Amino acid sequence: MTEAQLTALGIDSKWLSAINATFERFEINTPKRQAAFLGQCGHESNSFRTVEENLNYRAAALQATWPSRFDAAKALECEHKPEMIANIAYGNRMGNGPETSGDGWKFHGRGLIQLTGRTNYEVFAADIGMNVDAAVEYLSTPEGAAMSAGWFWNKHNLNKWSDEQDVLTVTKKINGGTIGFEERKELFEEALTLFG
Repeated sequence: MTEAQLTALGIDSKWLSAINATFERFEINTPKRQAAFLGQCGHESNSFRTVEENLNYRAAALQATWPSRFDAAKALECEHKPEMIANIAYGNRMGNGPETSGDGWKFHGRGLIQLTGRTNYEVFAADIGMNVDAAVEYLSTPEGAAMSAGWFWNKHNLNKWSDEQDVLTVTKKINGGTIGFEERKELFEEALTLFG
């Protein structure tokens, strides 16, 4: 991928080497695969501007998002307190310890396709050859944010669905549903036109 292609998609050139390294490592090496990756990551990361989960929730949003973890009183207590929210929302899940361990905050979502939970961080770290504490820091860099997205992409065999231009299946594998499907499809088509 060239810098001109990247900037034509509205992506800051600081991402160029990180994206190219990810493409090479995970065989995201055809126009369809690259367009699908950029479209999905573009949606997930607010056009490559956000690489960390925003946990600055209002009380009502906490109750709507995690109704089993935040009753009305707990939601009011935690409103606009990201670290507290993460520790409650992600405590005793995804390999994290209890709320008091701080794992929920330490292992909250990071990367272009946000990696969340101690288990995911540990497997990612082992696969790329670093310890989990180093991975926490790495995921907040362009290189780590892109590499973790490529790692997720590879683990879920998304090149296969990209080859078929099946944006819906790729979206479901990343999102668990179809949130943002129309934007993901538009971003894919825009990138495919540029590469194809």
